[in-house]
Amino acid sequence: MATLDEERAIELAEIFRLLGDANRLRIAVACLEGPLCVGDIAQAVGLSTSLVSHHLRLLRAARFVRSQKRGKQVFYGATDEHVRCVIKDMVAHVGECRDVGAEDDDDGR
Repeated sequence: MATLDEERAIELAEIFRLLGDANRLRIAVACLEGPLCVGDIAQAVGLSTSLVSHHLRLLRAARFVRSQKRGKQVFYGATDEHVRCVIKDMVAHVGECRDVGAEDDDDGR
């Protein structure tokens, strides 16, 4: 099994801390499929553009999303396939846990 040195453990814990905020997590998920501008992300997650911009700044600093300027607009997307896989796998995991929980309820457990 791989081990983490202290520096990498701290960096990874910071990323998980950032994703521990439900709004930031929803923003990160919105950025998975391709670059979106701040306004489109804000509309998708139902938050103000200023709040989304604040969260994107934090996610970008953690190298979780990347930005690309096109004209006057800035578009944000997942940094790489690793980021996409982590989020998509966890979304699938939560869905499986809900399905298993529903089955347990049906059995009276």
